[in-house]
Amino acid sequence: MADTHAKHHEYHLVDPSPWPVVGAISAFVLATGGILLMHDVTNILFFIGLFMTIGTMALWWRDVIREGEHQGHHSRVVQLGLRYGMALFIASEVMFFAGFFWAFFNASLFPAEATGGVWPPVGIETFDPFEIPFLNTLILLTSGTTVTWAHHAILDGNRRSAIQALWVTVTLGISFTALQAYEYTRASFSIDSGIYGSTFYMATGFHGFHVIIGTCFLAVCLWRLHLGHFKPDHHFGFEAAAWYWHFVDVVWLFLFSCVYIWGA
Repeated sequence: MADTHAKHHEYHLVDPSPWPVVGAISAFVLATGGILLMHDVTNILFFIGLFMTIGTMALWWRDVIREGEHQGHHSRVVQLGLRYGMALFIASEVMFFAGFFWAFFNASLFPAEATGGVWPPVGIETFDPFEIPFLNTLILLTSGTTVTWAHHAILDGNRRSAIQALWVTVTLGISFTALQAYEYTRASFSIDSGIYGSTFYMATGFHGFHVIIGTCFLAVCLWRLHLGHFKPDHHFGFEAAAWYWHFVDVVWLFLFSCVYIWGA
């Protein structure tokens, strides 16, 4: 007797999942907790929301990995859809950063009376772009090279080389974050130091947040490489991480050129 439930197509209908709803609730708790934290009310709700969000992401990713790696649902057509989805996500991130750059250029090209009619505003001591920012630029550019090395190693079936390259990439990502945190401790201005401080920290801070996310993304890929998940013809999880990392690299080049060099 033929199996009436056999799949005769390349598409995959995702099983009902609790994670979209749980993720939305977790994000709401995290955002509310962040507001209370910034207003010095309490920090408990923030950490509860953070724990819920991280837990949701881990369990959701586990299910996606299971679908693609163990259940074989990520066919050629499904992978194509995933690529389109990742491309659209990155496009939305471009618009996200475009808003920050728009605010920065609007304030810098048309300085108002509140800034003293000049840019940078009166009283703002900017960073030397050729100290830590330049070093971080070299770090990110190098990491873009090593993640490409890892990709080619996967395509060649050389898992050992891919693991080595990805270890270097993750280490460089952590180094970038550590240097940016150190740079912030040396800043002579804060996020509430007028339009310069708000645009500077919103742009560079959110980019730094994206570097942390990308580093975590690549670390998960490194763990999966150790488990032998990625094959030359089946490694979209890594491709998505590499695309995201290259996006982070490009955004930093704009930040370094426009905010650190031109804006100073």
